Amino acid sequence: MGWYADTLFPPLLDWATRPLERDRDALLAGAQGIVLELGVGTGANFGRYGENAREIHGIEPGAAMLARAQAHADTLPHPARFQLTEAGAEALPYADQRFDTVVACLVFCTIPDRDAAAREIARVLKPDGQLLVLEHVESERTGTRLIQHSLNPMWRHLACGCQLTRDTGSLLQRYGFDVSGLKRRRHPKLPGFAGELLQGVATLAR
Repeated sequence: MGWYADTLFPPLLDWATRPLERDRDALLAGAQGIVLELGVGTGANFGRYGENAREIHGIEPGAAMLARAQAHADTLPHPARFQLTEAGAEALPYADQRFDTVVACLVFCTIPDRDAAAREIARVLKPDGQLLVLEHVESERTGTRLIQHSLNPMWRHLACGCQLTRDTGSLLQRYGFDVSGLKRRRHPKLPGFAGELLQGVATLAR
């Protein structure tokens, strides 16, 4: 993908998201059974999975980033439970109803075809499964939303496709998810234009 995206951006991303460490811990404590993590990046979440996550699959569309994630997984206890694949979220290489848990952590902001990704998550998630969500989203505040839209073209370029203007909650609802377990909040340690979070558990609506 290029030197910046493959070499410089990954450590910058890990540094920029350090204020979310506790949020990641709280989210991933709920992962259980056979897990799929979308867009694993450098593998920053891997050490946060508990014993209830007995098998962890991860996808990442970039080969260089995936190699970093695999190297990190290899340093952890029970590395064999991590099974990583180079793939995008728009066409998941897994059977229907394969997973007990799907993790979307700071990934929907970047997925090129987010509608296809939401449809795929609904396909591979078991009927009684859970989607764990931690995403920065478009603000409900008019002033902040205007800033997000004005910054988005530059931000998208600098942040390797990340966008500030995604409404992930509404997206998931359109594709059959019950989003009542997702809560919005403003993170005090992130800049306002990127600090509105959507966090919690979504399930397939019955």
